[in-house]
Amino acid sequence: MSKRGEEAAPKLPIVISQGEPAGIGPEVTLKAWAALNGAVAGRALKIIGSGDFLLQTARQCGLNPASLAGAIIDTGQHSICEPGKPNAANAPAVTSAIERGVQACQSGEAAALVTAPIHKAVLTEAGFGFPGHTEFLAALTGRKQAVMMLASSDIDPPLRVVPFTIHIALKDVFAALTADAIAATGTVVLEALAQDFGLLNPRLAIAGLNPHAGEEGTIGREDADIIAPAAAMLREAGATVLGPLSADALFHDEARRTYDAVLCMYHDQALIPIKTLAFWTGVNVTLGLPIVRTSPDHGTALGIAGKGIANEASMTAAIRMAAGIAHRRGL
Repeated sequence: MSKRGEEAAPKLPIVISQGEPAGIGPEVTLKAWAALNGAVAGRALKIIGSGDFLLQTARQCGLNPASLAGAIIDTGQHSICEPGKPNAANAPAVTSAIERGVQACQSGEAAALVTAPIHKAVLTEAGFGFPGHTEFLAALTGRKQAVMMLASSDIDPPLRVVPFTIHIALKDVFAALTADAIAATGTVVLEALAQDFGLLNPRLAIAGLNPHAGEEGTIGREDADIIAPAAAMLREAGATVLGPLSADALFHDEARRTYDAVLCMYHDQALIPIKTLAFWTGVNVTLGLPIVRTSPDHGTALGIAGKGIANEASMTAAIRMAAGIAHRRGL
């Protein structure tokens, strides 16, 4: 608390990386910035990327570039802007914005990083060695594991889902399941629910892999032999854990009141329900990092890029959620 007559120190800003120039990321970033009047919860919003490109995009969004004075952190990297047509030459501009955002959070210059969507295929073409944002952020922050959560607090009850396996082929999911790894991911989720979402006694549900969670082994042994032991490990450590439960009955209103997050076994098992129930308000949150990172729960949407019709609701939700987590972390 500041002494009488002294002004409280300004809150740390939230930084936003520009994302793929050919997609809707820069557009929704600037629209969200404008909708929030350049700040959220007393925190200024700073946009990291190619300065000239961001000002050009601002004009296309009907914004006065002068209003962005002080809001852009220019990486000095050039972005080739051809809406809907990703170019591998933009990879340095995309990755440098993310790296600069991580650096700002690690140095205490910023409270949180919000990332606009990237185009993984074109980055891979340019030599990017990571499946996506989550793995890249883990490497940049020196963490062996980071966990992807998709969350929305704008539906009642709220929904938070975590895919245990993410960007791998469905045929490879079975080999990736181990009780120890599932329990380790569950631990990260439970810790984040307490630290970042302020839940005193978090409840974790774990989805089964097979229909009806294997139905006592008659529809596959993975639920009984791998997932159930993982849930038991977490319960033995004192956590409130449900499951494995049949995934087909986990996401209706009444079921969502019984847990605070669901650990799912594969990508679509987690993402289909949240994109059905909260397509415009879902937020991607990376758990297990020493920094706060969120992102809108959508991709680059190349088909509508440059048309001025992109919906910024998910980006706005991501910014608001980043501010809330930063507050709970005392940043």
